[in-house]
Amino acid sequence: MTIEDLGKTMGKNTDYVFELMSYVNNTVICKKPTDELDWNVLVDILAKANLRFKLKSNKKENIKEDQDVYPHPPATKEKLVKRPAVVTIMGHVDHGKTTLLDYLRKSSIVDAEFGGITQHIGAFLVKVKSDSITFLDTPGHAAFKAMRSRGAHCTDIVVLIVAADDGIMEQTVESIKMAKDANVPIIVAINKIDKPNADIDLTKKMLLSQNLIPEDMGGETQVIPISALKGTNIDALTEAILLQAEISNLKADPDGLVEGVILESKVDIHKGKLSTALIRRGTLKKGCILTAGLAWCKVKLMFDDQQKLLEKASPSTPVEVSGWKELPVPGDQIIEKRAHEVIRFRTKKMSEEKAKQNLPEIQKKVEEHYIEYKKKLLQKRKLGYVKLKPTELKQKEIIDTYTGPKLNIIIKSDVEGSLEALLDSLRTYYSPLCKLEIVCYGVGTVSLNDVQDAESFNAIIYNFNVDILPEAHKIAVSKNIAIRSHNVIYRFLEDIKNELNSRLPLKEVEEVTGEAVVLEQFLITEGKKKKIPVAGCQCIKGDLKKSSLYKVIRNGEEIYRGKLISMRNFKTEVNSIKKDQECGLRFEDESFLFKANDVIQAFRTYSVPQQIEWNPY
Repeated sequence: MTIEDLGKTMGKNTDYVFELMSYVNNTVICKKPTDELDWNVLVDILAKANLRFKLKSNKKENIKEDQDVYPHPPATKEKLVKRPAVVTIMGHVDHGKTTLLDYLRKSSIVDAEFGGITQHIGAFLVKVKSDSITFLDTPGHAAFKAMRSRGAHCTDIVVLIVAADDGIMEQTVESIKMAKDANVPIIVAINKIDKPNADIDLTKKMLLSQNLIPEDMGGETQVIPISALKGTNIDALTEAILLQAEISNLKADPDGLVEGVILESKVDIHKGKLSTALIRRGTLKKGCILTAGLAWCKVKLMFDDQQKLLEKASPSTPVEVSGWKELPVPGDQIIEKRAHEVIRFRTKKMSEEKAKQNLPEIQKKVEEHYIEYKKKLLQKRKLGYVKLKPTELKQKEIIDTYTGPKLNIIIKSDVEGSLEALLDSLRTYYSPLCKLEIVCYGVGTVSLNDVQDAESFNAIIYNFNVDILPEAHKIAVSKNIAIRSHNVIYRFLEDIKNELNSRLPLKEVEEVTGEAVVLEQFLITEGKKKKIPVAGCQCIKGDLKKSSLYKVIRNGEEIYRGKLISMRNFKTEVNSIKKDQECGLRFEDESFLFKANDVIQAFRTYSVPQQIEWNPY
């Protein structure tokens, strides 16, 4: 250390240090503040100042360079070549999105979709005359909002399907907003024009409310009436797409390192961890090293949408990639580069960000602990050698004291996107009547571990469009563990809601069967001196039965309920009184006094099943 460094560390000026040095040997050679002090001299100076010290490294930290990987700079114009347009089909559920693709591909996609609705992002390359178009089919069901958003943000053109008999619906408005947020041009296809109740003009007027002005109304939005089922005007729609692609001048660099985006990911029993990717730049080949979020892979095999093996995939090509070490998250960017260093860097960065978020809470806990520690230390010092007896038992593990109805579930799904939609729907659940706990969830087949977890937590296994391993199924049957298989999201949610309702206890319900108004109270003598109150009434609704339960209402408030011991019509004891008849009613509680205009209601109780108020759709 220099003399100046020492002064700053001590919180003093250099004159103070020089004064201390006058009492220390071997300091004559040090005359300037920038002169370095010998170690022994330094120790002697600190001793004269009555200070203690501890050693600390004076080396500057080696700041590692950012080892993350980022998209490469845009390619030069000379390297760019024309690429197919990426078109996302969006719109409300059951408006004919998949039917349109079915016609374009001359296949039967819609028949393969469970319940007639799309539940994944389907990516397909379609040949249109001499050109190619990559279509993305997004689900219209409300639960798949995140999947639709991903579709809108990785596309060049959005084709918005609007049914001519339904018009603008909730998911239609949502799709328009997503496309506008992504700054993507919109082409509107008014579908189902072959239906008797189709109204093309009304649908166009509804588009105006969303600021989509058709070209024939003076706007810039291409609107094409079609029938996806019969193929009407499909050629006009594809020409509109190719025209918009030409205007957008879509080009990409087919050489260099690969970039893309994850559309979907899943686990296949035979192929392992798979992802559906859209290539944006470069040409993907076998052996490429890819990173996506915290996942990486060395490409083993590539498949097209027909499950045919591919040797390479150029820009705008959708491709299924196998070889992932971990499942990538849909929406993550794919970049070809070194993998291990990138993943380690990203994992460390994520841990640091998480630690930074938790730091205020940790500091608060430390401060609370320090205050408590100081109190105990002060108390201990006051007691001297007397031991401080423990006043508290050790904190036990927190135990869930909830004793009401509860449903534990385990979810296994085919792909990450479907799992995300299922979990998002279940997160909307809340009811004090029955607790819903998701024990665990994941992508892939139902395994032996899932069955063991279900046994431990008394849970039901819900598998969404995935198989069950034979061994796991055998053990589940032997141990009476329920496995519910579904392939349509609304049936999955209905099953869970029904299961929640089945666990609720029956609810007691009261039904008023008759009503009377008190005209006057009579006191009758029983025995020598005992006065017993009797209500002189008139039945005004229904009928009164002696065996019914009764309650008395005064000024709108219930003040008594109980049973009758006597019901008379004049002097005759009867079992029932009909409307407009007068009667005398005597209750079991002989201390209760009636007043004129009191309302006496006869009622019966019965049990009904309870229903949870939860709408996950």
